[in-house]
Amino acid sequence: MTMITDVFDDICDYENLYNSYLEARKGKRYRDDVLAYTANLESNLIITQNELLWGTYEVGPYRPFYVTEPKLRLVMALQFKDRVVQWAIYRCLNPVYDKLFIEDSYACRIGKGTHKAADRLQYWLRQVSRKEGKWYYLKLDISKYFYRVDHAILFEILKRRITDERLLNLLWKVINCENTKFGLPSGMNPEECTEDMWLSDVGMPIGNLTSQLFANIYLNELDQYAKHELKLHYYIRYMDDVIILSNDKKFLNQVKHEIQRFLDEELHLDLNSKTAIRPITLGIDFVGYKIWATHRKLKKQTARRIIRKVKHMCEELKSGRLTKEEFMRSAASYKGMLQHCNSYGLRRKLNEIYQKAERSEAFGN
Repeated sequence: MTMITDVFDDICDYENLYNSYLEARKGKRYRDDVLAYTANLESNLIITQNELLWGTYEVGPYRPFYVTEPKLRLVMALQFKDRVVQWAIYRCLNPVYDKLFIEDSYACRIGKGTHKAADRLQYWLRQVSRKEGKWYYLKLDISKYFYRVDHAILFEILKRRITDERLLNLLWKVINCENTKFGLPSGMNPEECTEDMWLSDVGMPIGNLTSQLFANIYLNELDQYAKHELKLHYYIRYMDDVIILSNDKKFLNQVKHEIQRFLDEELHLDLNSKTAIRPITLGIDFVGYKIWATHRKLKKQTARRIIRKVKHMCEELKSGRLTKEEFMRSAASYKGMLQHCNSYGLRRKLNEIYQKAERSEAFGN
């Protein structure tokens, strides 16, 4: 078993902290908090380094806010100093843990991502569609995953490989932040929870870099169980979304119950109502696409969201609240997404929206 020893000094190393600062400021270097930290960069990095070394570092207060697309989520934003520390931890731990993950885990990993996950699933669909019999997919979706991760279980998983006590103490401060509660009671949505109902012993803040790493470490337990105990070949996971293929519907139903039991007993997680077994001929909703063996499309709700966003951007451009350069940057990101699926009709629709706005008076001023 790969053990993690004497890593704490690497995290506190000044060069690692400086490189973590460079990572944390990407795309944010002109924000007020980043400019303030940068104005006394060397001093601030040394203060952070000393706090870590002396064990006096505490995670600062979070700034909570909601995002509504694709669904309502409570996001927690850290102060810039704390984001530097998050990067310092991530840079030292992620290379070690990434080697332990299965090949077909695709979220928040270098060289992976949504497009690679969609490609892999479609490759499998092409394989099985040439085989005899009717094939099915089991789609597993974990209920309120980030809000329900059990702190004690996560910490025990980390302790299996990490023997550095100073690092464990630091990770516990990050996981079990005393000044902010992240956990939802089982079966509840964020908008239903009053401030006094949030839980302190479960949950990870959405938006934290370490939360992405911890999320993969936590569900790697499920990945290993699926691969080594259930012997599943056609198994793919993107964060808390899992797809399993088989030509035996009863087998998939059995797998569903086994995984449900494992999640409940070992990780204290639940499957939600989206969990289902269906024929692969209906197409599989995964990583924002509807995927068949022969082609893939954007999910309808994703396409509608893009249309609304482009219409809004055109209005912003006409009013001068958005520059042409900013508009083209956003348009390029959508174009990149649409290149990975069958999207001729949607691209034509978006071009019509843009051309209509371009013909209107005072466009781009």
